[in-house]
Amino acid sequence: MSMKEQNHSLPVSLMAPILAVLLVSCAVRCGTEAIEPVKSHEPSTGGTSTDSASTAAASCVDGARALAHIEKLVRFGARHAGTPGLEKTRVMIVDTLRGFGLEPVRRDFKAYTPHPDMKEVMMANITVDIPGPGKKWILIGGHFDGKIIEEGVFLGANDGGSSTGLLLEIARCLKENPPAAPVRIAFFDGEESLLKWTDSDSLYGSKRMAADLLEKNERDMFAAMVNVDMIGDKRLKIFRDTMSTRWVFPTLEQTAKRLGHELLFTGPRMAIEDDHVPFMKIGIPAANLIDLRFGPGWTSNAYWHTAQDTVDKLSANNMTSVGQIVLDSIPDLAKGAPSKELLK
Repeated sequence: MSMKEQNHSLPVSLMAPILAVLLVSCAVRCGTEAIEPVKSHEPSTGGTSTDSASTAAASCVDGARALAHIEKLVRFGARHAGTPGLEKTRVMIVDTLRGFGLEPVRRDFKAYTPHPDMKEVMMANITVDIPGPGKKWILIGGHFDGKIIEEGVFLGANDGGSSTGLLLEIARCLKENPPAAPVRIAFFDGEESLLKWTDSDSLYGSKRMAADLLEKNERDMFAAMVNVDMIGDKRLKIFRDTMSTRWVFPTLEQTAKRLGHELLFTGPRMAIEDDHVPFMKIGIPAANLIDLRFGPGWTSNAYWHTAQDTVDKLSANNMTSVGQIVLDSIPDLAKGAPSKELLK
């Protein structure tokens, strides 16, 4: 994940004409948006309670199970492009999904990067489809790759790990409790930059997947996309991303309020570039759930992109809450843009 430095894009594959649509500008655009103060207390998420969840899938979510996946993942060590740890992560995701009785699809592709030692590197996105009623699908995604850092090994328990662990738990719950609409879960490779965050060095996997949807004429099958990233923090305050589609983020926020998790949505208002943006660029409404303050204090980001991004910094309860919010939002997201009240 990136705070995210700055952006300008090259194709991640041979599909240059399609990927040109996906060029994205800067990573975090504060512009004139004010950073609002963060409250000094940790939210009481009620993450271990399922009483407030209205769907069976949401009630099923167990952040402790997500945490167990993350603990396994970080034992692979570094998992940036070209490392054995990254391939072990891909295999783990596929094997875990198969263990749930699902049929994942691994989509290998060649990425072109500005890194002098990795001008061409193989990456792989992983998807799994879970059927449900209706024609409009919901896409739920997040990245699993790690980051090259100068000092130590980046384990990425929160940055890349929390999204992976939660998506696996969401997949289990949807397999056991069919959703109110068909769902595709997407695990993105290559979200992190190999050198510095630019359009030519970031979001490799999500750009490729968006390009594939265009090529296969599958764009219009999706009602909405939700991206999760860095959602395991014990001091979780989800940023109110101004790049997210006007109605998708408020839909998630309203679900959080209904479930009693509204304190999780009190992070600052800011435009953030992440794996949701390539899908918005091709016309799929999308929102990003992320907390870009990851450190020992409420306003600190000291653990971000460092060797200190470890499992002990994570909260199973908060991952339970985020999973409940995403899954309980599926029926509303599948309806598409709501009344004008949410668009104000």
